[in-house]
Amino acid sequence: MPAHPASSAAPSAAPAPQATARVHEPRREDCPWCGSARLRNRLRTGDLRQYKPGGFTVDACRDCGHTFQNPRLTAEGLALYHRTARGAPKDPASDGLLALRGSRGRHRSAARAMRRFGEPESWLDVGTGHARFPATAREFFPYTAFDGLDPSPRVVRARSADRVEEAHVGRLTDPRIAAPLRDRYDVVSMLHHLEGTPDPRAELRAALGVLRPGGHLLVETLDPRSVFAALLGRWWLAYDQPRHLHLMPPRNLRAELEAAGCTVVTVDHRSAHVPHDLSGALALTLSHALPAPDTPWRAIPPPAVHRHAREALLRAGMPLVALAALADHLVAPVARRTRFANAYRLIARKAA
Repeated sequence: MPAHPASSAAPSAAPAPQATARVHEPRREDCPWCGSARLRNRLRTGDLRQYKPGGFTVDACRDCGHTFQNPRLTAEGLALYHRTARGAPKDPASDGLLALRGSRGRHRSAARAMRRFGEPESWLDVGTGHARFPATAREFFPYTAFDGLDPSPRVVRARSADRVEEAHVGRLTDPRIAAPLRDRYDVVSMLHHLEGTPDPRAELRAALGVLRPGGHLLVETLDPRSVFAALLGRWWLAYDQPRHLHLMPPRNLRAELEAAGCTVVTVDHRSAHVPHDLSGALALTLSHALPAPDTPWRAIPPPAVHRHAREALLRAGMPLVALAALADHLVAPVARRTRFANAYRLIARKAA
């Protein structure tokens, strides 16, 4: 069953607690993936990384396992919670751990996985941001024309830096963008893009639309079946509420692509696992165990002694986070081969 359409209201200047009804769609009573009414709550949480006001709920479907934000943010709400406000607190530990997903080593791994299919003539990276992945993939495919698409103007700056040849600003589901690109690319990549989209099924259809017959779709995304998700609950860094809207188990993605006539070539957890579960949970827990930070949306700023105490205690806690990061890497060889794996890579070939 398709997801509810997103609101087209213009984004507001700053979040406020009373804005909850305005930035959320109505709550769903059925699964946006399969339509089942057998839902269960997985967690309720606030914005653990940016401390923006509001409460968020994540539900899971008992039948297909699809995990989703419910009620979902509107387009206005997404813009609101993605926007970085001046003076907003920063959490260098969790921000740095999330950056591991976009590290050069992970980009090299994803590009290397496509080498067995030969060198493509054209490649579109969806959700490319600053286009660091195309810049890395060019090491393996020097004769491939890489284009980038992103909702933000970052992709335009990436074109100016010669990381991509063409820059498209917007979403692939917009017909004004997708129509001119139809059947144009040999490869379309979506690396940790689907979890932040309002309708991942529509994103997949749009990606297949711009692929040439016989072309390949490369997807990396989070696995809600990870044992870490069950053990760590709201402190599992991959939930990243409210910015992640959908987490899809591999079988759902495989079934959707096979129903569209694609051949799923590989589903790989080993290479896609990101070792940051324990350290991410500790960083978030530590940050919220300390005096609350100053934020632009607090009516009364905290006393100076609270701010100084928080800064000192965060610095003192960094060695603990570093030890947890070491533990993540020590258990990674086992985690990536078991249900502890937190992400997966799927490669599908469009029918010729």
